Amino acid sequence: MPDAAATWSPAPDLVHRLARTRFHDVRHFTRVDSTNRYLLTEATRPDGVVALADEQTAGRGRHGRTWSATPGAALLVSARLRPQLPPERLHVVTLAAAVAATDAVRTVAGFEPRLKWPNDLVVDDRKLAGILAEADGGGAVVVGMGLNLRADAYPAELAAAATACDEHAPRAVDRDELLVAWLQSFDAHLDALDDVVSTAAARSATLGRAVRVELAHDTFAGKATRMTAEGYLVVTRDDGTDAVVTAGDVVHLRPVTDRLPGS
Repeated sequence: MPDAAATWSPAPDLVHRLARTRFHDVRHFTRVDSTNRYLLTEATRPDGVVALADEQTAGRGRHGRTWSATPGAALLVSARLRPQLPPERLHVVTLAAAVAATDAVRTVAGFEPRLKWPNDLVVDDRKLAGILAEADGGGAVVVGMGLNLRADAYPAELAAAATACDEHAPRAVDRDELLVAWLQSFDAHLDALDDVVSTAAARSATLGRAVRVELAHDTFAGKATRMTAEGYLVVTRDDGTDAVVTAGDVVHLRPVTDRLPGS
């Protein structure tokens, strides 16, 4: 259940800046358990609503992991959508959110992260952002993102594996400016979903890499060679056979400089 103590306030300036998009209702929380959980379980949750938080007490990642950040040090946001897509294509919506995040970081922060399949933004294999999409069972999808703005967004012991905008940008990155840029770009990519997979492939940090795929009941290694039309990862095993990975953890094994030509 949502955090009963959490209250939100409207964000009219953000709504005004997003007026030409489908994201018509921005709800700002000082503190909430999880923006994704709020949009999945709150009683009045129209499509197009966005939940923005300064702090999450139970932020959610893939496979039940948590996402925590110092208050104000990360962009913590979720958006509720109702895409008219067959279930096998819903992953493209998550890819669209990730591609939009790379657009927003490039535009607002002045550097270009890459995409680690299936849902992370990375800089030299250090995690800048994570994206989690969850379905509500009634046709709606909630797409949540945690994107590190400052290095205090994550504990010091994760410094080798995580990064933040302030380590790469020439100036401090304004959270609201980044949020608006992300939602504007996300809105545009949702209107052009047929182009999302090719764009994600061009920005991939995973394609061309030796990887280890960790599934619930299996682990195997190979080379990430391409994405399917649905945005799933194709890994060519050492015996030459292809495996289509629809879910699971993908661990990069080769150095970050070893990518497909032109990628």
